[in-house]
Amino acid sequence: MQQAHIPQQRTDRQPVVIRVQGLWAGYDHQPVLEAVNLTVKQGDFIGLIGPNGGGKTTFFKVLLGLLAPWQGTVEIMDCAVRQGRRYVGYVPQQVDCDRAFPVTAWDVVMMGRLGHRSILQRYTRQDAQQVSLALQSVDLLHLKNRAVGTLSGGQRKRVYIARALATEPQILLLDEPLASIDPQMETHIYDLLKTLNERITILMISHDIGAIAACVKTVGCLNRTLYYHGDDHITSEMLEMVYQCPVDLIAHGVPHRVFPKHLSEEISDD
Repeated sequence: MQQAHIPQQRTDRQPVVIRVQGLWAGYDHQPVLEAVNLTVKQGDFIGLIGPNGGGKTTFFKVLLGLLAPWQGTVEIMDCAVRQGRRYVGYVPQQVDCDRAFPVTAWDVVMMGRLGHRSILQRYTRQDAQQVSLALQSVDLLHLKNRAVGTLSGGQRKRVYIARALATEPQILLLDEPLASIDPQMETHIYDLLKTLNERITILMISHDIGAIAACVKTVGCLNRTLYYHGDDHITSEMLEMVYQCPVDLIAHGVPHRVFPKHLSEEISDD
């Protein structure tokens, strides 16, 4: 039975946690982001879609302070990125690791506490408490002593989310969090993200339109520049501007599926 769509509440009273104005950035004198503007408010859950090479991961690098803007301003929690990034947790799309290396889920999540201590300082009881809370929030505390290499893909993804949560972030950046995850585990991660969004602002990159439609509050399309209107509707017009080809939206409600027209369809459309 199709569930009725309930509009998400988003008011102007919420404080701004990320403000991007006139952002240009790129590599080797080649622009990847052009005139990007975005205002993110506390409690937002924004999904970003767009083609490969459209600048989604580059945008996250700017927010994390890993890539300096060529032009424009970026503020996080009313601070410059260098100061504001301490409020940001990040889950990368892919984490390369030696499956045979004997590092436990606890060890990996504890890495999220490195920013809360000085060099050579020992971990504290507070660090251990935060790691326990992070693992508990992703329902993996019972596997804390399990070697990460022996965990399933979905479990490892939750470990990396827990590592980001151990930083005690107010903002969470997720780059393709459902990549290589089986459909059954996707549902668990959807529910986890919705729960986390009750206290953490989330920006999520995904190529999966269904994933975006299933759990985010608002949607933006990024291909060098950003098309974002602060609502949860994915329209054909938005996608055609971003993907620069005809796009059909199939089905109604959640999730949506998107299919570009094939060459044969353009020649003969029965």
